[in-house]
Amino acid sequence: MAFEGLTERLQKAMRNLRGKGKVSESDLRKTMREIRLALLEADVNFSVVRKFVKTVQERAKGADVLEGLNPAQQIVKIVDEELTKTMGEEATPLNKSEKIPTVIMMAGLQGAGKTTTAGKLSLKLKNEKDARPLLIAADIYRPAAIDQLEQVGKEIDVPVFQKGTDVDPIEIVKQGMQVAKENHNDYVLIDTAGRLQIDEKLMDELKNIKELTHPDEILLVVDAMTGQNAVNTAEGFNDALDITGVVLTKLDGDTRGGAALSIREVTQKPIKFIGQGEKMDALDVFHPDRMASRILGMGDILSLIEKTQKDYDEKEAQKLTEKMQNNTFGFEDFLDQLNQIQKMGPLEDIMKMIPGMANNPALKNINMDPKDLEHIKAIIYSMTKEEKDNPDLLNPSRRRRIARGCGRPIQEVNRMIKQFNQMKTMMNKMSKGNMSGMENMLGNMGGNGASGMPGMGGSGLSGKLSQMAMKRMSRKMSKKMNKNKKRRNKKRH
Repeated sequence: MAFEGLTERLQKAMRNLRGKGKVSESDLRKTMREIRLALLEADVNFSVVRKFVKTVQERAKGADVLEGLNPAQQIVKIVDEELTKTMGEEATPLNKSEKIPTVIMMAGLQGAGKTTTAGKLSLKLKNEKDARPLLIAADIYRPAAIDQLEQVGKEIDVPVFQKGTDVDPIEIVKQGMQVAKENHNDYVLIDTAGRLQIDEKLMDELKNIKELTHPDEILLVVDAMTGQNAVNTAEGFNDALDITGVVLTKLDGDTRGGAALSIREVTQKPIKFIGQGEKMDALDVFHPDRMASRILGMGDILSLIEKTQKDYDEKEAQKLTEKMQNNTFGFEDFLDQLNQIQKMGPLEDIMKMIPGMANNPALKNINMDPKDLEHIKAIIYSMTKEEKDNPDLLNPSRRRRIARGCGRPIQEVNRMIKQFNQMKTMMNKMSKGNMSGMENMLGNMGGNGASGMPGMGGSGLSGKLSQMAMKRMSRKMSKKMNKNKKRRNKKRH
């Protein structure tokens, strides 16, 4: 999983400072050496590593840090801030033209996921901006590139302009732009050709398309799994085209994270989006601060909230709250929740967004196999409607019948019912106690509480990370609420 190794190494480096009332310069040097090695192993550009370590060390050497209260926590805060700065400080929005269409030129090497990303971005614009995008198929060289784009367009219901492989790409783009103007498309996304490596012919073609269309965005799509090579690619394209931003793909793969930490610093161009999955809705805005939190194992609660809001039906959520308050939450409702969770993506990715959960030793022992969810569904499907609505009916003989019906061991059926009852109790508390149930749950995560997950809170360093993340979340949610309040007030007046 992306950044897993880097997160583990950085947390190990910070662990050396744990429990120290005072941090000496020797302790700091040792920690910085570990951080340097962690970044180099993650394939971060050498000059970026050198600058990063130097900055953190200089800031941490200040008397206020080394001789102040909680020096370890302050150093973690400095590392977090510098990671965020290295990756760009804040999310950078897409450039938008004052008159339609806004032209987005997609560039990149073969295999980086350029065509799929063009589709993902079109869908995002369509859903979030209520836009009418047009895709232009300008890659006439790669076998089946046009077919792939047409397939993508059909899947997301976005029109694709193409003239086959016998027409010059410049002419295709010229005609496509004319069609976009006639049809009043808000956005035009040009899927350009790629090569296995940067060459003169490719760059000349891209420069000609740029000159013809004067794009508002030139987005370079790079494969995060190629590490340092992704940075070299970004440099080459930026020198030739003066790109406006980068899209990092395959960030959910076995990548060490070097590209995300290096590209902004080397090219001085922002990472605008990240691709994390094969589904067409798996394209997210890149938030440097949230990514820094994830790298440091502090979770990403804001992205989790956004993900939940996007995939959750508000009316269904209200119904669910009422059922929990009335204690009528049954297995059918549980099944609905499982389906909602599956929509949000792999369970282990969701868990790692919760502060303190990333790289937690207890989390590694939890089997996150998607088959487990299917087994739970099979157990529920083997129940009668009466049993689903009233779980108290599930006596030993009924449980044995269910186990035979779904082909799962009786122990598994018992375990699932026990987990369901625990979850039902917790959710009931949360729905009635003005979030006190959630506070109790988070409290149990420190030490060996009810959750049984040690080291997620309390006085340990991972607990401090969780607290920092929760404080950051609280500040950002307050800002967001104030912005929404101001917006509503403006509308009233």
